[in-house]
Amino acid sequence: PQGAVVGGVIKDRTVLTRALSDLKRTQKGFSYAHAALPEEAGYVFTMMVPISQDRAQILSMIEFGLEDRIPLSPNETVFDFDIIHSDGASGQAEIAVVAFPKDIAESYAAVFAAAGIELLSLEIEARSIARAIGVQSSDGTVELLVDFGRTRTGLAILRSGLPIFTSTVEVGGDGITKLLMERLSVSKEEADAFKNEHGIFSTNEKGAEAITGVAAALADEVARLYHYWDTRRDDKGDRIATVSRVVLAGGSSNLKGLPEYIASKVQAPTERADMWVNVCDMDEYIPPIDRRTSFSYSTAIGLALRSSI
Repeated sequence: PQGAVVGGVIKDRTVLTRALSDLKRTQKGFSYAHAALPEEAGYVFTMMVPISQDRAQILSMIEFGLEDRIPLSPNETVFDFDIIHSDGASGQAEIAVVAFPKDIAESYAAVFAAAGIELLSLEIEARSIARAIGVQSSDGTVELLVDFGRTRTGLAILRSGLPIFTSTVEVGGDGITKLLMERLSVSKEEADAFKNEHGIFSTNEKGAEAITGVAAALADEVARLYHYWDTRRDDKGDRIATVSRVVLAGGSSNLKGLPEYIASKVQAPTERADMWVNVCDMDEYIPPIDRRTSFSYSTAIGLALRSSI
């Protein structure tokens, strides 16, 4: 419900608990869940650690250096890590760390508990989507994920399928829908159909103008992050691995012409994600969700994969 969660922070626990309880009842009484935390409140960074260290030692190293990287003290934070890759020659491993304010994480855990749902895991949204569509390898491949939603867009740099940087911009598909409804005098359903079937390069001048403003704002944000990351240098002045492609997910990524429009801004391959690439072989099984609808379930699909890998 609108207003229950704002900017990733729970504003009304009672309303959110009721929503989860209703979901549990209508979905035949499930008792467990993997859940994703809104990335607006999270922090993502990388660091190097000795390969010889065990998990407890690595967590201690992260805790020791936490205040140098995020504006929270260790006792205000919950965090975890994934190994991106290990270099046997140097004896070092690069890890991706995700940290959240403890009070926010605990507020979500409390709401699930109040709804009678036991949490199996909490993770950042970008990690869930990356599991569904990212490159699941340790070859260092870098991708830029664009999760174009209704009210905002999540941007993430993925390395070997793991988020190493995230940000959120207040650009969403609902803005296009509202403008189309106003300028074309159409219903929401008709506006959505116009977006998906005519899109950015529509010959309808009023429709194209309604779309282009929001699409340009999104493309500018994507290009800004792409060019920043693509031109980074390491301590020796050598160029760091470049972004191999831009991947679009989220329900608003159905906007016709969006991949081509963004590709023209960043001069890099840009494509909509294959939401089922890490789920099933299409030659053996066709999911009961059509391709356009599947983009809205990118986070859920990634969370479901936690129980299968």
